[in-house]
Amino acid sequence: MKKRKIEIAVISDVHLGTYGCHADELIAYLNSIQPKKLILNGDIIDIWQFSKRYFPASHLKVLKKLIGMASNGTEVFYITGNHDEMLRKFSETSMGNFKIMNKLILDLDGKRAWIFHGDVFDISIQNAKWLAKLGGYGYDILILINSFVNWFLMKIGREKYSLSKRIKNGVKGAVKYVSNFERTVADIAIDNHYDYVICGHIHQPKKEHYENKNGSCLYLNSGDWVENLTALEYSFKRWRIYHYNHDRLSPFFVDEDLKEMNMGDLIASIADANIDWGGIEHENSDEISHKQSKKLEDSTIFNYGKERNQKV
Repeated sequence: MKKRKIEIAVISDVHLGTYGCHADELIAYLNSIQPKKLILNGDIIDIWQFSKRYFPASHLKVLKKLIGMASNGTEVFYITGNHDEMLRKFSETSMGNFKIMNKLILDLDGKRAWIFHGDVFDISIQNAKWLAKLGGYGYDILILINSFVNWFLMKIGREKYSLSKRIKNGVKGAVKYVSNFERTVADIAIDNHYDYVICGHIHQPKKEHYENKNGSCLYLNSGDWVENLTALEYSFKRWRIYHYNHDRLSPFFVDEDLKEMNMGDLIASIADANIDWGGIEHENSDEISHKQSKKLEDSTIFNYGKERNQKV
């Protein structure tokens, strides 16, 4: 299967070295894409809970894959988080296409993106790190228990169930914390004239516009690879949330943002520079000539959609 060519992929909160990490699924996702930039937005390696007793081969394969992507031309930015904060002393270190930093600011098609992990806004980490670490161990144990529960549910033909999500959604304090986090981050981004603010940390994938009296911005959270198995992708001047459990079974072309795009804009975004598209942008897709349609089949997105439809 051909890899999907995208501008940027953002993943965070992988927590390599813990029982909750879905390393195999992450490798499958990374093998399916060919991004120009890959942003690792914190908590990739869980140094807080690192144990020599548990670091399976699949977790090592993730690290090997990331290094391989950097070696093959992808710019890889490792933004430090709280669980891998020991790497902050290596901030601004660059090794070829692999860079370690605490935050990243990008210009994307005339808009500014502010990218950081998000733990700087977590009061529990700033004021009571020991409590945050204790909570991290408790969360890991909960995920381990949940894996056994889900194994049993699948055996009896039932759907998987997330204990941690149920607890978070059922506790008003947790819901309020997430809401306050998002609003605080968005307000600061607006005040500093950023169009996009991209975080991880809270394990809640989200894409939402925020406004205040000073302007507006798009808040994005890449979620995690423990419960949600999500990433952020930027292509065709648009952001989308990738859900491994759903999107791996569907053609990329079914993304709602792509459906709404003008056919000419879409073709211009993915077409080979050597192809003369003539006046396609002014034509309806049904009016494209047979010769032009044949050329369309050579572009990544149409090949990908066709192959995925055949498999599904």
